[in-house]
Amino acid sequence: MMRNGDEVTPVGGETIDWDAEAAAFDEEPDHGLRDPQVRAAWAQRLRSWLPPRAGDLLDLGCGTGSLALLAAEQGHRVTGVDLSPPMIDLARAKLAGRDAVFLLGDAAAPPVGEQRFDAVLVRHVLWTLPDPDRVLRHWRDLLRPGGRLVLVEGVWGTVAPVGIPADRLTTLLAPIAGHTRVEHLSDDARLWGGAVEDERYVVVATV
Repeated sequence: MMRNGDEVTPVGGETIDWDAEAAAFDEEPDHGLRDPQVRAAWAQRLRSWLPPRAGDLLDLGCGTGSLALLAAEQGHRVTGVDLSPPMIDLARAKLAGRDAVFLLGDAAAPPVGEQRFDAVLVRHVLWTLPDPDRVLRHWRDLLRPGGRLVLVEGVWGTVAPVGIPADRLTTLLAPIAGHTRVEHLSDDARLWGGAVEDERYVVVATV
């Protein structure tokens, strides 16, 4: 199941209200990161994707804030955005006392005004948006010079696959980014709490 703001389109069909699903969201291994091995795997990857110096991070479609918490623990100042009020409430509780702010809003047009960031982190959101090219340009404009877009995406399902392939995403980024690298994540079972067979990857693009 993949998120689109406060709704999700499962591989097989109907939309789900994420306001209703928020309480159980962290039960998925890669959502709640409750297993120490899963948490450590994401922390290690995140450290390699984000800028080496602590900076300002925008986490779009942040959900309950699990990745935001890892980033905050690594010293980054986090702004999270999500369309679901219950998700935002859970993220605020999870990061209470941290240098983090959570805003209710649309990942495609985050309500951050003129603020600029050293990194924009987005996981499993871009493929659900109707105009990814426009959205990527907007996210690029939210970065300071030398900032990074960190986009965790994939392709899910076999009968009627959904998602965005890595080669399409890198093509969209080519006109607006400098250095771009792709890491394939499907073969790292630690990230997902078990083996997966679909395409999962991250694109890290420096602008």
